[in-house]
Amino acid sequence: MSDFITPALVPELCNSYFRIAPGRFHYLKFILEGYDNLAVLSSTGVPGTVRLKYARESADELFPILASIAADLR
Repeated sequence: MSDFITPALVPELCNSYFRIAPGRFHYLKFILEGYDNLAVLSSTGVPGTVRLKYARESADELFPILASIAADLR
């Protein structure tokens, strides 16, 4: 690690995996891109399974958003 970055300044990253309708990947990506640096969406190679990588501090903002659009992801 660089001398300029201390471990206290590096956020702890978390992974969460979700099953969504395969055709809704781009919809979820579009929604998440509206929230800069909230989470990174990626596919897992398993149809309908996605991974979200996010800072632990973002969970309180991220999960209510996901809950509000959950019905649109089925």
